[in-house]
Amino acid sequence: MICWALAKSGKVAELTMIVGPDGHPIAHQAQAAFPLMVKYLLPAGLRGIVVAALLSALMGSLAGVFNACSTLFTVDLYQKWRPTATQHQIVRTGRIATGVMVLVALAWVPVIQGAHSLYNYLQSVQGYLAPPVFVVFFLGVFWKRMNAKGALAALVVGFVLGLFRMLVDAPVALGMFGYVDAAQTIGRGYAEGSFLWILNNIYFQYFSVFITIVSAAVMIVVSRATEVPDYGRIASLTFGTATDEDRRATRASWDWRDVAASAFILLAILGAYLYFRG
Repeated sequence: MICWALAKSGKVAELTMIVGPDGHPIAHQAQAAFPLMVKYLLPAGLRGIVVAALLSALMGSLAGVFNACSTLFTVDLYQKWRPTATQHQIVRTGRIATGVMVLVALAWVPVIQGAHSLYNYLQSVQGYLAPPVFVVFFLGVFWKRMNAKGALAALVVGFVLGLFRMLVDAPVALGMFGYVDAAQTIGRGYAEGSFLWILNNIYFQYFSVFITIVSAAVMIVVSRATEVPDYGRIASLTFGTATDEDRRATRASWDWRDVAASAFILLAILGAYLYFRG
Protein backbone atom coordinates (compact mmCIF):
# COMPACT_ATOMS: atom_id res chain seq x y z
CA MET A 1 0.00 0.00 0.00
CA ILE A 2 2.85 2.39 0.84
CA CYS A 3 4.59 1.62 -2.45
CA TRP A 4 1.36 2.14 -4.37
CA ALA A 5 0.72 5.48 -2.67
CA LEU A 6 4.26 6.68 -3.39
CA ALA A 7 4.01 5.54 -7.01
CA LYS A 8 0.69 7.32 -7.52
CA SER A 9 1.95 10.52 -5.93
CA GLY A 10 5.10 10.58 -8.06
CA LYS A 11 7.27 11.51 -5.08
CA VAL A 12 9.63 8.62 -5.88
CA ALA A 13 10.11 8.60 -9.63
CA GLU A 14 11.59 5.09 -9.73
CA LEU A 15 8.39 3.61 -8.28
CA THR A 16 6.13 4.99 -11.01
CA MET A 17 7.01 1.97 -13.16
CA ILE A 18 4.38 -0.07 -11.31
CA VAL A 19 1.59 2.26 -12.49
CA GLY A 20 0.24 1.89 -16.02
CA PRO A 21 -0.97 4.69 -18.33
CA ASP A 22 -4.54 4.02 -17.19
CA GLY A 23 -3.61 4.58 -13.55
CA HIS A 24 -3.97 0.91 -12.64
CA PRO A 25 -1.11 -1.23 -11.29
CA ILE A 26 0.94 -3.30 -13.72
CA ALA A 27 0.71 -6.79 -12.27
CA HIS A 28 4.18 -8.12 -13.06
CA GLN A 29 5.79 -4.83 -11.98
CA ALA A 30 3.74 -4.55 -8.78
CA GLN A 31 5.14 -7.92 -7.64
CA ALA A 32 8.47 -6.13 -7.11
CA ALA A 33 7.00 -3.48 -4.79
CA PHE A 34 9.01 -4.50 -1.75
CA PRO A 35 12.43 -4.83 -3.44
CA LEU A 36 11.81 -1.53 -5.24
CA MET A 37 11.13 0.20 -1.93
CA VAL A 38 14.24 -1.35 -0.40
CA LYS A 39 16.32 -0.22 -3.37
CA TYR A 40 15.06 3.34 -3.75
CA LEU A 41 13.87 4.38 -0.28
CA LEU A 42 16.37 2.97 2.21
CA PRO A 43 19.88 4.37 2.72
CA ALA A 44 22.84 2.18 1.84
CA GLY A 45 23.60 0.87 5.34
CA LEU A 46 20.02 0.07 6.27
CA ARG A 47 19.46 -1.46 2.85
CA GLY A 48 22.23 -3.97 3.49
CA ILE A 49 20.80 -4.87 6.91
CA VAL A 50 17.35 -5.50 5.40
CA VAL A 51 18.79 -7.66 2.61
CA ALA A 52 20.92 -9.62 5.08
CA ALA A 53 17.90 -10.18 7.32
CA LEU A 54 15.82 -11.40 4.37
CA LEU A 55 18.52 -13.79 3.22
CA SER A 56 18.98 -15.10 6.76
CA ALA A 57 15.26 -15.67 7.16
CA LEU A 58 15.11 -17.35 3.75
CA MET A 59 18.02 -19.68 4.52
CA GLY A 60 16.58 -20.53 7.92
CA SER A 61 13.18 -21.27 6.44
CA LEU A 62 14.61 -23.41 3.64
CA ALA A 63 16.85 -25.29 6.04
CA GLY A 64 13.87 -26.05 8.27
CA VAL A 65 11.74 -27.21 5.35
CA PHE A 66 14.42 -29.44 3.84
CA ASN A 67 15.32 -30.89 7.23
CA ALA A 68 11.66 -31.65 7.96
CA CYS A 69 11.19 -33.30 4.55
CA SER A 70 14.31 -35.45 4.87
CA THR A 71 13.36 -36.45 8.42
CA LEU A 72 9.84 -37.32 7.33
CA PHE A 73 11.12 -39.53 4.51
CA THR A 74 13.90 -41.12 6.54
CA VAL A 75 12.06 -41.81 9.79
CA ASP A 76 8.52 -42.49 8.57
CA LEU A 77 9.33 -44.33 5.34
CA TYR A 78 12.93 -45.52 5.02
CA GLN A 79 13.18 -46.90 8.54
CA LYS A 80 9.92 -48.76 8.02
CA TRP A 81 11.24 -50.30 4.82
CA ARG A 82 14.69 -51.00 6.29
CA PRO A 83 14.26 -51.55 10.04
CA THR A 84 17.80 -52.96 10.29
CA ALA A 85 19.43 -49.92 8.66
CA THR A 86 22.48 -48.53 10.45
CA GLN A 87 22.84 -44.91 11.56
CA HIS A 88 25.29 -44.35 8.71
CA GLN A 89 22.72 -45.56 6.16
CA ILE A 90 19.97 -43.45 7.74
CA VAL A 91 22.11 -40.29 7.66
CA ARG A 92 23.13 -40.96 4.05
CA THR A 93 19.49 -41.49 3.05
CA GLY A 94 18.54 -38.21 4.73
CA ARG A 95 21.22 -36.36 2.78
CA ILE A 96 20.07 -37.92 -0.48
CA ALA A 97 16.45 -37.00 0.30
CA THR A 98 17.51 -33.41 0.99
CA GLY A 99 19.36 -33.24 -2.34
CA VAL A 100 16.32 -34.58 -4.18
CA MET A 101 14.08 -32.00 -2.52
CA VAL A 102 16.45 -29.21 -3.57
CA LEU A 103 16.35 -30.42 -7.19
CA VAL A 104 12.55 -30.65 -7.11
CA ALA A 105 12.33 -27.11 -5.71
CA LEU A 106 14.65 -25.78 -8.42
CA ALA A 107 12.64 -27.54 -11.12
CA TRP A 108 9.44 -25.95 -9.79
CA VAL A 109 10.74 -22.37 -9.93
CA PRO A 110 9.54 -21.77 -13.55
CA VAL A 111 6.02 -22.80 -12.51
CA ILE A 112 6.04 -20.21 -9.72
CA GLN A 113 7.38 -17.55 -12.10
CA GLY A 114 4.52 -18.25 -14.51
CA ALA A 115 1.84 -17.86 -11.84
CA HIS A 116 -0.32 -14.72 -11.68
CA SER A 117 1.35 -13.63 -8.44
CA LEU A 118 3.50 -15.18 -5.73
CA TYR A 119 0.92 -14.51 -3.02
CA ASN A 120 -1.92 -16.12 -4.99
CA TYR A 121 0.27 -19.08 -5.86
CA LEU A 122 1.24 -19.69 -2.24
CA GLN A 123 -2.40 -19.44 -1.20
CA SER A 124 -3.47 -21.86 -3.93
CA VAL A 125 -0.81 -24.43 -2.95
CA GLN A 126 -1.94 -24.25 0.68
CA GLY A 127 -5.52 -24.51 -0.50
CA TYR A 128 -4.74 -27.70 -2.41
CA LEU A 129 -2.68 -29.44 0.30
CA ALA A 130 -4.12 -28.22 3.62
CA PRO A 131 -7.80 -29.41 3.42
CA PRO A 132 -7.19 -33.11 4.20
CA VAL A 133 -4.97 -32.16 7.16
CA PHE A 134 -7.67 -29.80 8.43
CA VAL A 135 -10.32 -32.51 8.05
CA VAL A 136 -8.26 -35.02 10.03
CA PHE A 137 -7.62 -32.61 12.90
CA PHE A 138 -11.14 -31.17 12.94
CA LEU A 139 -13.02 -34.46 12.87
CA GLY A 140 -10.39 -36.03 15.10
CA VAL A 141 -11.31 -33.51 17.81
CA PHE A 142 -15.08 -33.43 17.38
CA TRP A 143 -15.87 -37.02 16.28
CA LYS A 144 -14.69 -39.88 18.47
CA ARG A 145 -15.78 -42.57 15.95
CA MET A 146 -12.99 -41.62 13.54
CA ASN A 147 -10.17 -44.15 13.38
CA ALA A 148 -6.66 -44.36 11.94
CA LYS A 149 -7.77 -46.02 8.70
CA GLY A 150 -10.28 -43.28 7.99
CA ALA A 151 -7.68 -40.58 8.71
CA LEU A 152 -5.13 -42.23 6.42
CA ALA A 153 -7.66 -42.65 3.61
CA ALA A 154 -8.71 -38.99 3.87
CA LEU A 155 -5.09 -37.81 3.81
CA VAL A 156 -4.23 -39.93 0.78
CA VAL A 157 -7.32 -39.01 -1.24
CA GLY A 158 -7.07 -35.31 -0.39
CA PHE A 159 -3.36 -35.22 -1.20
CA VAL A 160 -3.91 -36.95 -4.55
CA LEU A 161 -6.67 -34.48 -5.49
CA GLY A 162 -4.52 -31.49 -4.53
CA LEU A 163 -1.46 -32.85 -6.32
CA PHE A 164 -3.52 -33.57 -9.43
CA ARG A 165 -4.79 -29.97 -9.52
CA MET A 166 -1.23 -28.66 -9.12
CA LEU A 167 -0.06 -30.85 -12.00
CA VAL A 168 -2.95 -29.62 -14.15
CA ASP A 169 -2.06 -25.99 -13.39
CA ALA A 170 1.69 -26.40 -13.94
CA PRO A 171 1.75 -26.69 -17.77
CA VAL A 172 -0.49 -23.64 -18.09
CA ALA A 173 1.75 -21.58 -15.83
CA LEU A 174 4.69 -22.63 -18.00
CA GLY A 175 2.81 -21.62 -21.16
CA MET A 176 3.44 -25.02 -22.73
CA PHE A 177 0.36 -24.99 -24.97
CA GLY A 178 0.96 -21.75 -26.82
CA TYR A 179 -2.23 -19.97 -25.77
CA VAL A 180 -1.98 -16.60 -24.01
CA ASP A 181 -4.42 -14.18 -22.47
CA ALA A 182 -5.14 -10.60 -23.48
CA ALA A 183 -2.00 -9.37 -21.74
CA GLN A 184 0.08 -11.93 -23.64
CA THR A 185 1.66 -13.11 -20.43
CA ILE A 186 -0.17 -16.10 -18.99
CA GLY A 187 -0.80 -19.34 -20.86
CA ARG A 188 -4.42 -20.41 -21.22
CA GLY A 189 -3.43 -23.97 -22.00
CA TYR A 190 -6.12 -26.54 -22.54
CA ALA A 191 -8.83 -26.60 -25.19
CA GLU A 192 -11.77 -24.52 -24.04
CA GLY A 193 -14.59 -26.66 -22.67
CA SER A 194 -12.43 -29.73 -22.04
CA PHE A 195 -12.27 -31.42 -18.64
CA LEU A 196 -8.76 -30.16 -17.92
CA TRP A 197 -9.72 -26.63 -19.03
CA ILE A 198 -12.69 -26.64 -16.62
CA LEU A 199 -10.51 -28.00 -13.83
CA ASN A 200 -7.81 -25.41 -14.47
CA ASN A 201 -10.32 -22.54 -14.45
CA ILE A 202 -12.05 -23.47 -11.18
CA TYR A 203 -11.09 -20.84 -8.60
CA PHE A 204 -8.61 -22.41 -6.17
CA GLN A 205 -10.70 -21.65 -3.08
CA TYR A 206 -13.71 -23.45 -4.57
CA PHE A 207 -11.47 -26.40 -5.36
CA SER A 208 -10.21 -26.32 -1.77
CA VAL A 209 -13.80 -26.62 -0.57
CA PHE A 210 -14.26 -29.56 -2.93
CA ILE A 211 -11.16 -31.30 -1.53
CA THR A 212 -12.40 -30.68 2.00
CA ILE A 213 -15.81 -32.21 1.29
CA VAL A 214 -14.34 -35.24 -0.47
CA SER A 215 -11.77 -35.82 2.29
CA ALA A 216 -14.45 -35.59 4.99
CA ALA A 217 -16.72 -37.98 3.09
CA VAL A 218 -13.89 -40.49 2.62
CA MET A 219 -12.96 -40.30 6.29
CA ILE A 220 -16.54 -40.83 7.46
CA VAL A 221 -17.20 -43.73 5.09
CA VAL A 222 -13.93 -45.55 5.81
CA SER A 223 -14.21 -45.00 9.57
CA ARG A 224 -17.77 -46.32 9.57
CA ALA A 225 -16.78 -49.32 7.46
CA THR A 226 -13.89 -50.34 9.73
CA GLU A 227 -13.49 -51.20 13.39
CA VAL A 228 -14.43 -48.88 16.23
CA PRO A 229 -11.40 -47.23 17.86
CA ASP A 230 -10.41 -48.02 21.41
CA TYR A 231 -12.06 -45.18 23.34
CA GLY A 232 -9.86 -45.86 26.32
CA ARG A 233 -6.75 -44.92 24.34
CA ILE A 234 -8.24 -41.60 23.21
CA ALA A 235 -9.77 -40.62 26.56
CA SER A 236 -9.60 -36.84 27.13
CA LEU A 237 -8.41 -36.29 23.54
CA THR A 238 -11.78 -35.56 21.88
CA PHE A 239 -14.98 -33.83 22.93
CA GLY A 240 -16.77 -37.16 22.88
CA THR A 241 -14.28 -38.78 25.25
CA ALA A 242 -13.81 -35.79 27.59
CA THR A 243 -14.46 -36.53 31.26
CA ASP A 244 -16.22 -34.35 33.82
CA GLU A 245 -12.80 -33.50 35.27
CA ASP A 246 -11.62 -32.33 31.84
CA ARG A 247 -14.66 -30.08 31.46
CA ARG A 248 -14.17 -28.54 34.91
CA ALA A 249 -10.49 -27.87 34.19
CA THR A 250 -11.36 -26.27 30.87
CA ARG A 251 -14.03 -24.04 32.39
CA ALA A 252 -11.66 -22.94 35.14
CA SER A 253 -9.00 -21.91 32.59
CA TRP A 254 -10.86 -18.80 31.33
CA ASP A 255 -12.98 -15.96 32.69
CA TRP A 256 -14.75 -12.80 31.48
CA ARG A 257 -11.45 -11.09 30.62
CA ASP A 258 -10.58 -13.78 28.09
CA VAL A 259 -14.06 -13.49 26.57
CA ALA A 260 -13.73 -9.70 26.34
CA ALA A 261 -10.28 -9.92 24.73
CA SER A 262 -11.52 -12.45 22.19
CA ALA A 263 -14.54 -10.29 21.36
CA PHE A 264 -12.27 -7.25 20.90
CA ILE A 265 -9.99 -9.13 18.51
CA LEU A 266 -12.95 -10.36 16.47
CA LEU A 267 -14.41 -6.87 16.28
CA ALA A 268 -11.01 -5.46 15.24
CA ILE A 269 -10.71 -8.05 12.45
CA LEU A 270 -14.27 -7.35 11.30
CA GLY A 271 -13.64 -3.59 11.36
CA ALA A 272 -10.43 -3.93 9.34
CA TYR A 273 -12.19 -6.14 6.82
CA LEU A 274 -15.06 -3.67 6.40
CA TYR A 275 -12.70 -0.70 6.15
CA PHE A 276 -10.40 -2.25 3.53
CA ARG A 277 -13.02 -4.12 1.53
CA GLY A 278 -12.84 -1.44 -1.19
